[in-house]
Amino acid sequence: MSVTTAFVLGAGLGTRLRPLTDLLPKPLIPVHHKPLMVHAFSHLRSAGCVSFVVNTHHLPQAYEKAFPEGQWEGCPVTFRHEPVLLETGGGLANVADLLRAGPFLVYNGDVLTDLPLAPAMEAHRREGNLVTLLLRQDAQVRNVAFDAGSGRVLDLRNARNTNHPDQRGFTGIYVVEPDFFRYLIPVKIESVVAGFLRAIEAGEKVGGVPADEGIWLDLGDPASYLKAHRLGRSVPFPAYAPWTAAATAAIHPEALVHPGAIVDEASSVGPGAVVEFGAVLENTIVWPGACVPAGVRLSGEIVI
Repeated sequence: MSVTTAFVLGAGLGTRLRPLTDLLPKPLIPVHHKPLMVHAFSHLRSAGCVSFVVNTHHLPQAYEKAFPEGQWEGCPVTFRHEPVLLETGGGLANVADLLRAGPFLVYNGDVLTDLPLAPAMEAHRREGNLVTLLLRQDAQVRNVAFDAGSGRVLDLRNARNTNHPDQRGFTGIYVVEPDFFRYLIPVKIESVVAGFLRAIEAGEKVGGVPADEGIWLDLGDPASYLKAHRLGRSVPFPAYAPWTAAATAAIHPEALVHPGAIVDEASSVGPGAVVEFGAVLENTIVWPGACVPAGVRLSGEIVI
């Protein structure tokens, strides 16, 4: 059965991105003039997903404003609010009733990536896996024990004391069969890693697929947020990627930038923003509606 539905995690607090996330949930922060979550939707649709489920907790009204009709470009988007933050495992268990029709993708709403999704879905079907994790070698945190010969995940965070030498980074993206819900505990606040470990202990096929192509950024802090805009102007991406240089200008058409101001290509000026005379922006992000006063020189800043 093909994968046509995705669960995108939108409930995180984004504490390391404050004060940005005091205004918006992290998955809705603007990246190249579009909410980060829209980049996820576009990536997922390129792989065949045509409907989305999103969990919310922090600033849920912002999601209602961003998607007032409960859809994105004709694809239905179903929101499920968590009054108490349930973490990645509890959040997935909380939407089980919406995801029982067949295999689905789970996608971390903090991620900006163009890595290929098709190989993981193909391996998932071919191997008959319960879960298939997309793994990277260049991740900053590598704590998934992966046996490349069998394609199986043996351990996570060394919870099983395997001390396996091949450690990969978990991208936050994985393919799931509905039977995996047997290993999640409804209403329990816990990481999905606990569910993976329970499945492994039960002898289930928890697989992994190397996903080292393209870029993969967890926009967890200001440095990675700025890096995402630098990369978006300098690296050729697949045609579906909404942050391609051809599709996105550094200055939004609805921004007001004085001819006497200087904005470099690593910067981004959002709709309704104003950059006054003599201002100089280097690797700086100006949010929609924000103002950069005359004569100010900014480098590596985020203006909100």
